[in-house]
Amino acid sequence: MPLVNDVHSRLNPIEVESIARPNSADDVAGCVRDCIGRGESLAVSGHRHAMGGQQFASGRTLLDMRALSNVVDFDVDRGLLTIGAGADWRRIVVATRSQDASGGPAWAIRQKQTGADELTLGGSVACNAHGRGLAMGPIVEDVESMSLVDGRGELRRCSRDENRELFELAIGGYGLFGVIVDITLRLVPRRKLRRIVRVLDLEDAYAAVERHELDGALYGDFQYAIEPSDDSFLRRGVLACYETVDDSCSVGGDGAGLSRDAWLELLSMAHTAKRRAFETYTRHYLSTHGRIYWSDSMQLSTYVPSYAEFLGATRGAEAVDESLVITELFVPPARVLELMVAARAILRRSRVEDIYGTIRSIRRDSTTFLPWARDDFACVILNLRTEHSPAGVERTRAVARDLIDAAADLGGSFYLTYHRWATRAQLLRCYPRLPVFLARKRALDPNGVFASDWHRHVATLLERDATTLRSGA
Repeated sequence: MPLVNDVHSRLNPIEVESIARPNSADDVAGCVRDCIGRGESLAVSGHRHAMGGQQFASGRTLLDMRALSNVVDFDVDRGLLTIGAGADWRRIVVATRSQDASGGPAWAIRQKQTGADELTLGGSVACNAHGRGLAMGPIVEDVESMSLVDGRGELRRCSRDENRELFELAIGGYGLFGVIVDITLRLVPRRKLRRIVRVLDLEDAYAAVERHELDGALYGDFQYAIEPSDDSFLRRGVLACYETVDDSCSVGGDGAGLSRDAWLELLSMAHTAKRRAFETYTRHYLSTHGRIYWSDSMQLSTYVPSYAEFLGATRGAEAVDESLVITELFVPPARVLELMVAARAILRRSRVEDIYGTIRSIRRDSTTFLPWARDDFACVILNLRTEHSPAGVERTRAVARDLIDAAADLGGSFYLTYHRWATRAQLLRCYPRLPVFLARKRALDPNGVFASDWHRHVATLLERDATTLRSGA
């Protein structure tokens, strides 16, 4: 049986029955109907960056969607791009520019996840991802419609007007309500942006962001200091905002980030010399203050393909097996200072290292059935260094749970599927609609064809009578 794992945390080694690689919507429907006929289940994956087990199902079929990556349609007049769910973000950006020479409108993506470009659009929609927009909700805002193969093996078009319930469940539904085949994205005019960089304390960051928004800033984030012994730990940081400028301004570069080698060096320093890592990062960003970027290419980024590659490049064969596990917390913006005070205490006490992290803004999601952005939130992202030993994993698990409690105590929440470490009480406290979500899953997927180890874990944890779970569901 093939062994698969996620490429980021590498904490989900799973044997699957087989790997299917469909090339069309008909292939996807055939795979689903075949599973129904055999009484089996399948899980849906893209580039396998997701970490919580939602893309894999032990002993089941794995549907690898990466071949479905072609442009289906491009309505240049309306700025609507329909593209296969297996397309990654660089391919999507290239597709948006394909009509630039025609003399028509120049379109661009509105947002994408940061940190990596080799992420499929279907995966982004299934987790309802977000980017660095200062006044944007999750990606559901950018989805006009999508084609989905449902639990009966039928291809259905879903939008706010057609099959609305399935639309609201499948976006942010973690692959449990069907296989997304293609997506129609709402594009925005391609703009030029000026990067504005400031080094300041978190206490001053939100006032600064508000000022930059008034000046036309569309994107921004705050990268915080990571040396636990410093007073600046999780407090002082680099604020980068991107303000709109006139189209006559000259673009200073296509990409907005560090090179791959520079990222490797910075990541190495974040393990061994955290203060120097923050100083180096700060110098780099200050050197780009005032530079002009395109609104789409500045969202593209350098990503080390795997943490194992980083370890091999910097430490060699003797490196301890470890990785970074993301925990993302959400709190009302007015309470982010309290959360960071609590996080400082938790991390210092446990000595679990936060290798890098950032704070972003998210606006309320009023569309999806199970919104993680149930209000306007500040998003705090931590990358927790985790040794792959029982003790190492347990240390990070305990810290993640303490951080979730800290956010919940402030009226906040956490992102559901970066790991499977939240307790039953935490799940119900932060996602009170989760039991109803699971009930809708059973109703709309009566054959239990869409499965994942994350779903099995959560369903067993929440449902008192686990014997009512259907096989494979």
